[in-house]
Amino acid sequence: MSTFDAHDLDLDTFPEVVRDRLTQFLDAQATTIAGIGDPVTEAVSHLRSFVLNGGKRIRPLYAWAGFLAAQGLENSGEKIEAVLDAASSLEFIQACALIHDDFIDSSDTRRGAPTVHRAVEANHRAHNLEGDSEHFGESVSILAGDMALVWAEDMLQDSGLSAEALARTRDAWRGMRTEVIGGQLLDIYLEAHANEAVELADSVNRFKTAAYTIARPLHLGASIAGGSQELIDALLHYGHDIGIAFQLRDDLLGVFGDPKVTGKPAGDDIREGKRTVLLALALQRADKNSPEAAAAIRAGIGKVSTPEDIAVIAKHIRATGAEEEVEQRITQLTESGLAHLDDVEIPDEVRTQLRALAIRSTERRM
Repeated sequence: MSTFDAHDLDLDTFPEVVRDRLTQFLDAQATTIAGIGDPVTEAVSHLRSFVLNGGKRIRPLYAWAGFLAAQGLENSGEKIEAVLDAASSLEFIQACALIHDDFIDSSDTRRGAPTVHRAVEANHRAHNLEGDSEHFGESVSILAGDMALVWAEDMLQDSGLSAEALARTRDAWRGMRTEVIGGQLLDIYLEAHANEAVELADSVNRFKTAAYTIARPLHLGASIAGGSQELIDALLHYGHDIGIAFQLRDDLLGVFGDPKVTGKPAGDDIREGKRTVLLALALQRADKNSPEAAAAIRAGIGKVSTPEDIAVIAKHIRATGAEEEVEQRITQLTESGLAHLDDVEIPDEVRTQLRALAIRSTERRM
């Protein structure tokens, strides 16, 4: 770690730094887990693989950026390793959210590999164990996600941050956890009620994605450094806009994305019946211009399963022009998010990296 340039926010090298911190933490848990029993070791192995293999480490990177934006290296007196561990703990929040989300959505793949509940289910079936394989896989995935949430707290609290810095993280940490779970609840309620309101889909984006992906990690990092409220507010506004743009890009990928890039089947949001901004806008437009297409979309969303039927629904959505409107929103949100950086004093190199992160987050290709 001593060779790590503390001012370097390189998007290609930072993820490996985070992976190293996560590996050290997981290795330190091995004895405790082994003492509980082999079944727990086996279950945790799925969590370990999920955390260490794949992922862009976006949340730790934004937390680190928040720390640097508040000039934490120069002014905070916190140990670099402690800050990196605190930032890396966000990966366990992410693991909890995704493992549970995959179970809730009945998703088969994540990052091109079987989801945790499907992997455990397959192992149960392969060994001809007692009980229902699907239920067993779901049960283990719930507990693995819970373990990730517990370990997020442990990694933060044991990071080595000063008591003062830990106290400053409370608002960001508490807000983030409540918001992401609340956003997930809002998401499944919208699906259950087949809600088509753009405003509610926007709320899901705000709480389920924007807050815990970008805004709160920035808040966390800046708080560790003792950043001013003015700086934190500017970073939160940036995170809100860039985070929603990030999710809008995900909405496009969920319908039109290439499985080789996304690691998930084409049109997965159509199969799952996701009530996204893209879908809401498409239905608004289709109701005005093509009632037959609107009826076809409503009849198919969340109900079709074959690649051919999914492709038909995707074609109807694309024909409405909603895709272009979402692209415009992404551009507008990216521009407004970046403008918030001009409201406060931030070191030039950090401002440059935050701009680069915004572009990387919102321009992911299909």
